[in-house]
Amino acid sequence: MPSPLPVADPASLGLAPRPLEHLDRLIKQHIEEGRYPGAQIAVARNGKLALSRSYGRASTDPTREATDDTLFLLFSNTKVLTTAALWSLIEEGLVSVTDKVADHIPDFAARGKGEITIFEVATHQAGFPSSNCTRESWADHALMRREVCDFSLEWTPRSQTQYHPRSAHLTIAMILEAVTGRDFREVIRERVIAPLGLEDEIFVGVPRAKQSRCADIYAPADGEQRDNSPEFREAGLPHGGGFATARGMATFYQALANKGRLGEVRLFSPRLIEFVTRDFTGDRPDVYMAGIPMHRGIGPHSRGLGERIRGLGSLAFPGTFGHGGVGSSYCWADPESGVSFAYLTNYVAPDPWHSTRLDRVSNLVHAAID
Repeated sequence: MPSPLPVADPASLGLAPRPLEHLDRLIKQHIEEGRYPGAQIAVARNGKLALSRSYGRASTDPTREATDDTLFLLFSNTKVLTTAALWSLIEEGLVSVTDKVADHIPDFAARGKGEITIFEVATHQAGFPSSNCTRESWADHALMRREVCDFSLEWTPRSQTQYHPRSAHLTIAMILEAVTGRDFREVIRERVIAPLGLEDEIFVGVPRAKQSRCADIYAPADGEQRDNSPEFREAGLPHGGGFATARGMATFYQALANKGRLGEVRLFSPRLIEFVTRDFTGDRPDVYMAGIPMHRGIGPHSRGLGERIRGLGSLAFPGTFGHGGVGSSYCWADPESGVSFAYLTNYVAPDPWHSTRLDRVSNLVHAAID
């Protein structure tokens, strides 16, 4: 399949070759060491694709090589796609981040949640981090809505910052459905993915006919096993069920790096991008993230100025923003340089190795920027 961006030589885009050679060697080393079966990377700048490469296998089946068309599970990288659909509703005047969730879903007020705002949900300050929906709700969104409304508070909203791995974006998905009257997967596709020409590159809900392109995802034998079922892939869970190519995600983040525009497509306004990528949580520690301040925006998080950060690279410009997928991946945009980057793998690696390799991988891309 053709790249969704024009292809250009990295040097012509002001990207030094040596750090990118080091990046290529590092990922090949990971594959040789058996760290993960396969991977994809993509680097873009100024509306052009500088680099797109695939490594290893799409599964442990030796005949299934990873190609540039392989779709990798995004895990929590999906969250930014889901929230981007919310951004589109904000720009239409249908929603505000200061709205209470119950303004759009009245039954959400149950169990003391009536005052929780969309802002608090999107910045992981809502107070119900452990909540989740059942597998039965994947194909029954009326049930999903009832289960979201039944989420229980664990602490007072805004009293702390703690990553809500599933619950926050299940809530946002139900807001999308309540406001539009459409399946949240359709809303994301029609408002975010399709306008950028990425319908064959990014999926939140993979149709059965496209699932042969999906890489299988693996985890340590003593950890949580990952679901490679057709039902999971089709469900497109809003917090962690999207699939994409690295070039697709690098293209999506190109639009964000360029203040909401990709070529002739104006997906979002510059003011909206500035707002949603703002650091709203500052140096408040995130309990889930081992106390690391995550500098949360409305969807992505940013680098900030502290010593530690997850995934974006310690060398990153402070305004660099993006998101990761548990133990496997990171995607980001640097608005100062116009560079976007996607790194996807198909194995959930534990810490400390996972965070260490992410820092090195991202730093090599930052080091290439002239």
